[in-house]
Amino acid sequence: MAGGEGSRLRPLTSNTPKPMLPLVNRPMMEHIVTLLQRHGCDEIVVTVAYLANAIRTYFGDGSELGVRIRYATEERPLGTAGSVRNAMDELDERFLVISGDVLTDIDLTRIVERHIEVGALATIGLTPVENPLEFGIVITREDGSIERFLEKPSWGQVFSDTVNSGIFVFEPEIFQYIASDRPVDFSSEVFPELLASGKPLFGAIADGYWEDVGNLDSYVRAHRDILDGKVDVDIPGFRLSDGVWLGSGAEVDPDAIIEGPAVIGDNCRIAAGARLGPYSVLGANVRVRTNVDLERVVIHDNAYLDEGAWLRGTVVGRAGNIRRAVRCEEGAVLGDECFVADAAVIGTGVKVYPFKTVESGALVKSSIVWESRGQRNVFGVHGVSGLANVDITSEQAVRLAMAFASTVDTGSLVVTSRDSSRAARMLKRAMMSGLNAAGVNVLDLEVTTVPATRFQVRRPSVSGGVTIRIKDGDPQSVIIRFLGPDGTDLGTDAQRKIERMLHREDFRRVLPAEIGDIGLTPRGAEQYADALAATFDTDRIRAAGFKVVVDYGSGSSSLLMPNVLAKMDADVLAVNPYVSTPARLRYQRDRNGRQVAELVRASGSDLGVVIGPDGEHLTLIDESGHVLTDIEGLLIFLSLLPFEDPEYDTVALPVHTPNSAIHLVEQRGGRVELVKTDTVDLHRASLGPRSCFAASLDGGYIIPSFLAGFDAAAGFTLLLELLARADRPLGHVVAELRATHIFHDTVATPWEQKGAVMRSLVEQTSGPTVLIDGLKVLFEDGWILALPDPEEASMQLWAEAGSEAAARERVSDYAKRISRMVGP
Repeated sequence: MAGGEGSRLRPLTSNTPKPMLPLVNRPMMEHIVTLLQRHGCDEIVVTVAYLANAIRTYFGDGSELGVRIRYATEERPLGTAGSVRNAMDELDERFLVISGDVLTDIDLTRIVERHIEVGALATIGLTPVENPLEFGIVITREDGSIERFLEKPSWGQVFSDTVNSGIFVFEPEIFQYIASDRPVDFSSEVFPELLASGKPLFGAIADGYWEDVGNLDSYVRAHRDILDGKVDVDIPGFRLSDGVWLGSGAEVDPDAIIEGPAVIGDNCRIAAGARLGPYSVLGANVRVRTNVDLERVVIHDNAYLDEGAWLRGTVVGRAGNIRRAVRCEEGAVLGDECFVADAAVIGTGVKVYPFKTVESGALVKSSIVWESRGQRNVFGVHGVSGLANVDITSEQAVRLAMAFASTVDTGSLVVTSRDSSRAARMLKRAMMSGLNAAGVNVLDLEVTTVPATRFQVRRPSVSGGVTIRIKDGDPQSVIIRFLGPDGTDLGTDAQRKIERMLHREDFRRVLPAEIGDIGLTPRGAEQYADALAATFDTDRIRAAGFKVVVDYGSGSSSLLMPNVLAKMDADVLAVNPYVSTPARLRYQRDRNGRQVAELVRASGSDLGVVIGPDGEHLTLIDESGHVLTDIEGLLIFLSLLPFEDPEYDTVALPVHTPNSAIHLVEQRGGRVELVKTDTVDLHRASLGPRSCFAASLDGGYIIPSFLAGFDAAAGFTLLLELLARADRPLGHVVAELRATHIFHDTVATPWEQKGAVMRSLVEQTSGPTVLIDGLKVLFEDGWILALPDPEEASMQLWAEAGSEAAARERVSDYAKRISRMVGP
């Protein structure tokens, strides 16, 4: 009998039938089928109703388990007896009835033998329990015949601890006592009628374990009893001597701690420093990162547990996504595909229903059933990002590409590129397939930089671009960036349009004759290098005869920059001059900068640069080996730009740019346009009619005359031209820069309180302010900027002052204000 909804087991049964819930990584019903097969029952009829296809799909005809399975479907609720009568055509001889959603190893053979011995019409399998209130209690005479029973009694009505186990043996004549035109129940109707009419109704107390897995507590308890050996069921995997079962293909780091009993499913990955405490059960393909601490947990298939997660007595549904430093207390249950963001706390006994999102830093004390609790946006600050093969799978990449393709015309051309990682390669291929499926042609650049991708997207025939690569500092994650026809990242409106199509799955699907094609650009690197050289004064650069150290960061810039530098006749010492994913993953901007600094000093070079692996960000090193800060790098450009043409005199800078940079531009005849801190806004601003330069505060430089986007190669080339014009060493320019003191920090702020915090800050402010992005309060010696973080449950604080200590104090003061507003 497998038709129940299992409502008391929700949220685990919200989209899974109860018999399919896993017990030690096998569906409950599979354990029952195995028990039946063990006792010689090889012909099985399964009554199904709720989510019946899930059961049919998994078990099929039963041949894989050595039995023959047929199905009887309830179109409407028929009761326990009615559902059996619904399968009457298959039951023409003595048969046994058993629930498909219990855990038991009861001796079924003994119950059948007892039925035959006493010549019963019906035999009820009986089992003693500690708390009989939720069951039908039964008392028998000395010969085993049933004297009386009572369904779900109160304690005052309890006269036995022997209960109906839901295991019955019947002769086919039982159908004479089951009405065919209405729902009928065995315990409340059929058995009392048999008892009243004196029919041979017997009970048989059977030896063995029996647990009605009817609620979440019993679900967890059933796992514990299995691992303690109280019930005889098959646990998949290889059993180690310490009571740990290890599935096929599972990998456990030697520095991980496994305290049995525990079950680790097929293809799991357990990182160093993780701890699996007693009674931990992991399904297949579960990934456990460093310093995760688990105890008495049941984790279903394909779940991901990020660094520092702490779970006790918790059940996590299929494909659960538990992020960094999440804490789940005793009795917490998360349904399928729930996302719990960094540092969130799921309180004791809280139920989170499937497909819900818990925001970063949230303290959840009550169950989340209907509300979404801060639904995750598909697009973040820099594009669509997430863990490869966890947040962003190949299936999701296809859907995302089809949503993007549906926003452009059929037959359009979209440029694609990637870095050298396997994850990016897999996802790019999936996205190319999605683009083609929606009738869009693809121009594939294969492995190249982001700027080179932007360059090709600006071609008149191209409608947009997609580039995929690993996130800096997080080799497990990837970022997918979508580009508009002007080469800049898509704006908010275009992103929302894609998100709407994705959520509605409103994709364009074309006829076979309209499916898109894939083409290549064999001379893409040369075209980029030629255009770059034509934009700048390469004759002046060649005449200067620069000697430089260039670190390519093992990224795809090494495929482009040699062509660029060859046109400048520079003497180049190349570092990491090859594309290598392992080396790319070792890239650390500060460390690479220090290494280049040593080479600059040792070789007597004029300067050194570190180009980020994606070709967007630049780190500068002067001839003395001093690694410039990003603020110093920005000031270098602003102090050397000529501002000679009044039609191109505008510099676009983010609102948290130091005052020294703004004053430097204005003193030299230029004009500053302050924009939002978002990269897309900076790119858009660089397209302005008078724009000559734009920059971020993290080493990103935009030269609009060449490309409206961060481009390390263009920034480096411009710097060489400016130094050649000035005829001064870089270190001399650095020495003339004014000291700048900026301090940055974050303050934890729940999502639902961000608006109130900003309103309170505005009300408390009496001096001059700037409201371009967040709240920027101006002082005589600087400013402070309070900005709600768009992706995290926090407020970002930047401050500039006359000294480092004063800037730090200014941030500390505002952090304390915000903390008081948020409360404990």
